[in-house]
Amino acid sequence: MDVKHPIANPLIVLREEFDDWAILFDPDTGNAFGLNPTGVFIWKLLDGRHDTEAIVNRLREEADDVPEDAAEHTRQFIASLEQQGLVGYEVSHP
Repeated sequence: MDVKHPIANPLIVLREEFDDWAILFDPDTGNAFGLNPTGVFIWKLLDGRHDTEAIVNRLREEADDVPEDAAEHTRQFIASLEQQGLVGYEVSHP
């Protein structure tokens, strides 16, 4: 089975703000998107080397009180980023 590894659009600018929040800026469209600290953590792992499961595992290792449905929330978050053109996928063939 092919494994999809989300990868951040390299044209998107991550501007980290105070308290670990950040703004994603798309210079092509002028759109900006706010990210909370968890979103920033996930964004930084969208490097084409981590699949969604690996991202959730890292989140569980690094954060406290990660909810049981974190995997579903992570998938939804990445899907939302993809719909906005902020993320694509690398596909590996095991």
